[in-house]
Amino acid sequence: MTPAEVSQHFGGAVSTRTLANWRSMSQGPAYVKVGGRVLYPAASIAEWEQKRTVGGTGQYRA
Repeated sequence: MTPAEVSQHFGGAVSTRTLANWRSMSQGPAYVKVGGRVLYPAASIAEWEQKRTVGGTGQYRA
């Protein structure tokens, strides 16, 4: 997926600029560079989403 497609996948809640910032900070979903283009494998997007899935706000209580 291109950064624009990833942004669309998240309904625009994650912008292409945010993805670029995350890449520069080694954060966000895993990506590959092919011929100078940044691409996100669908599996890495799914894995990244799964790691951030929460069951409710109770998970954050100490």
